[in-house]
Amino acid sequence: MSGVDVITFGCRLNAYESEAMKGRAAEAGLDHAVIVNTCAVTNEAVRQARQTIRKLKRERPDAPIIVTGCAAQTEPETFAAMPEVARVIGNGEKLTAAAYATGDLERVRVNDIMELRETGAHLIDGIGTRCRVFVQVQNGCDHRCTFCIIPYGRGNSRSVGAGDIIAQIRRIVENGAVEIVLTGVDITSWGTDLPGTPKLGDLVSKILKLVPELKRLRLSSLDAVEADDALLRGLAEEERLMPHLHLSLQAGDDMILKRMKRRHSRADAIRFCDQVRRLRPDIAFGADLIAGFPTETDAMFANSIKLVKECGIAYTHVFPFSARKGTPAARMPQLDGTIVKTRAAQLRATGAAAFAHHLRTHVGRTAEVLVENQGFGRLTDFTPVAFTGPGVAGDIFTMSLTSSDERRLIATPAIRAAA
Repeated sequence: MSGVDVITFGCRLNAYESEAMKGRAAEAGLDHAVIVNTCAVTNEAVRQARQTIRKLKRERPDAPIIVTGCAAQTEPETFAAMPEVARVIGNGEKLTAAAYATGDLERVRVNDIMELRETGAHLIDGIGTRCRVFVQVQNGCDHRCTFCIIPYGRGNSRSVGAGDIIAQIRRIVENGAVEIVLTGVDITSWGTDLPGTPKLGDLVSKILKLVPELKRLRLSSLDAVEADDALLRGLAEEERLMPHLHLSLQAGDDMILKRMKRRHSRADAIRFCDQVRRLRPDIAFGADLIAGFPTETDAMFANSIKLVKECGIAYTHVFPFSARKGTPAARMPQLDGTIVKTRAAQLRATGAAAFAHHLRTHVGRTAEVLVENQGFGRLTDFTPVAFTGPGVAGDIFTMSLTSSDERRLIATPAIRAAA
């Protein structure tokens, strides 16, 4: 088999970068190789990457395996010790053609990620399908939550300039994209390193104004404490800004939030969701939540359970706590693994019940559905919809939402194409 295959773990940003890496590897003349783009967010993510590497080597013994990504950046020695791995490349190097050049190169090439000061603006023209394309606006993170290893894999926050972002979005829309999703590690920190320190809300406003052909703009995961006034105005006033926010909440207990070194309180989270819901009544919230953080008592965990209802969370992304070497939380008193797993299951069950309730609130309504593939699409608030009838990716139809199951809404055939 010729060419380069890229195996991607983790977030949308990793997927975005994997597409760029294919191009850089081709420029370098790399052939008959596999690149594994790793994730470091949990120990399980690292374990899965190592397992995949061993399997790949059994299946393709003659193909060199190159490992990169966040786990390669934070623990290069783990992958360098694997006999299956030909080369280990850091996050700061993986988007350069030189990193994939053939010849006598150092086996481990991982430099200090904190020295990076820029984020490439034109890596690729987004990833996704005609219906939804992801565009990177930022990379890295300036915050140091006690549980998180990602800043050590991604470096400090670095923003792509607004002009470069808008030019890129224009090209993507001209090629037929219906919806753009702004993505990064900490997108609400966008602009802090740019002249004049603009805010994410300023970027959103410029995109919607300067790319009037764009039908839908969506935001990926964000930190509510950094949401600026312009962003809130955009949610209230701009119909093309989608009513869906995925929040980095992590916990619902003030003491745990403090030990996590989060910058918001429980009351702040509830207040923010209430405020946004008043501004945009059709908003749907998602949230990242961690179960079993060190020192978490039953009462503290109960506060996280209650937060799902009090914030009106529709979509939960639950992580059982994973102690990452080198983080302060790894040195705190740990909970028994059984307790962590049990609490994660309870939190997921709470999230599933909340999602089922969210689905039921839509039944009986008529709403626009963006088709992702035959028989499946999503509402503006990202609710999944199954339907019968015609429709290809990128079509927008108005449909009657007749029922739901535990995973999605069920719609009748399309009534009419939306304008």
